[in-house]
Amino acid sequence: MKIVSRNEELLGDAHSRIPQKSSKTSLPSCNKLIRFEDISAAAFKIQCGVQKTPCMYSRLSKQYGVDIYLKKEFLQYTGSVKERGVLHLLTSLPQDQQRKGVIVASDSNFSMAVAYHASELHIPVFVIMSTSTSPARVKACREYGAMVISYGTTTKDSQLHARRLAQENSYLYLEEEDSAAYLSGLGTVGLEMYEQVPKLDAVVFPAGGHCGLLAGSAAALKHLNPHISVIGVESESFPVLQQSLKAGHPIEEQACSNHHFYGDVSGHGFGSNSLQLTGKLVDKVVAVREEDILISMLRLLEYERATVDAEGAIGLAALIAGKLPELKGKRVAVAICSGNLELHLLQQCIARALTLDNRVCRFSLVLSDCPGDIAKLLELLAREEARVLDLKQERLFVTTELFTVEVTCTVETRDKIHAAQLRAALLEHYPAAKWTER
Repeated sequence: MKIVSRNEELLGDAHSRIPQKSSKTSLPSCNKLIRFEDISAAAFKIQCGVQKTPCMYSRLSKQYGVDIYLKKEFLQYTGSVKERGVLHLLTSLPQDQQRKGVIVASDSNFSMAVAYHASELHIPVFVIMSTSTSPARVKACREYGAMVISYGTTTKDSQLHARRLAQENSYLYLEEEDSAAYLSGLGTVGLEMYEQVPKLDAVVFPAGGHCGLLAGSAAALKHLNPHISVIGVESESFPVLQQSLKAGHPIEEQACSNHHFYGDVSGHGFGSNSLQLTGKLVDKVVAVREEDILISMLRLLEYERATVDAEGAIGLAALIAGKLPELKGKRVAVAICSGNLELHLLQQCIARALTLDNRVCRFSLVLSDCPGDIAKLLELLAREEARVLDLKQERLFVTTELFTVEVTCTVETRDKIHAAQLRAALLEHYPAAKWTER
């Protein structure tokens, strides 16, 4: 059955405005915008290769006054929504190219999805990674079935090497881009959200360095119901989409962080197809702080038992930070699209988020070095129901009077209100106590 919508006119109009430029990969240039029929065909084509992930009502809804439904794309085999676009892209390649093989050069979610699905399709796949790549990423790609080659100290080195190998051996060099095949695969997320949550008012997607998920899903959702608000969320540190929309063309050069926390959020720029679809079909793009993303990661871990990375948490962060007040009382689906957070980073992120959330607090005070004074402090903390995580005593380098001890204590509290109550009780008994501000 064909569903008719005025948004096909918008898609066509957007297509006519696309600036022509060369493709970023060795794929044939494909500057045509996707239609709803393309997304429907992609959904049928990839249905046996990717998970139809749940879109479930969240316990966080009551806390923030929004009916929140979480689309859990981090449950895909490689932990990322990128599998949808990659699988459709690979299955759309000519058979002779599938026999020759493909090659990628990065440690992104896109590369891991290519490694896995190319292997499943029996397409020879090579992943070139710099020597600075995380060992966990190298191991993952090898386990997915790719031939991993370490080369160079930077991503640029590995990309140049991959392009050279592709030219010499007739491999197809792949880089995350916005061809119709890739965007159509990503757009299947929007189709599933529409099916799984009746009477949707709004949908929230990440809009980082590559907004293919946002653009593709917007094309599907606006076709099915033009009244659904489609919202993109990006980091305040890398507002590349907002800058590109303002400029009217993709901004290729932007300051991107090399820190693994940001991952694909601070990745390379996107193409004109994604930008034109976003400009025509996306209702709003907002930016959130790094602190908001960390709190969102903490909430997802506590309430949903979901371990996600910055890209996975950034959509929910906009609701948590109060960036979307117009959605109060509305039915909203949020794409939780990536869960590839390295273990050492997970520990750091959760510890920092607990501090930002006033759940871990620290104070210092000076006591007389007499029996029982430490016990009295611990009794006070017990009465205030604060859990002691760490307590350190300094006697030798105390700059106050002799025979005193400086005590630094780290405690766990329930929330901001509990932390304020504990601080007031401490100052009442120890007026010189110093509370460490986060």
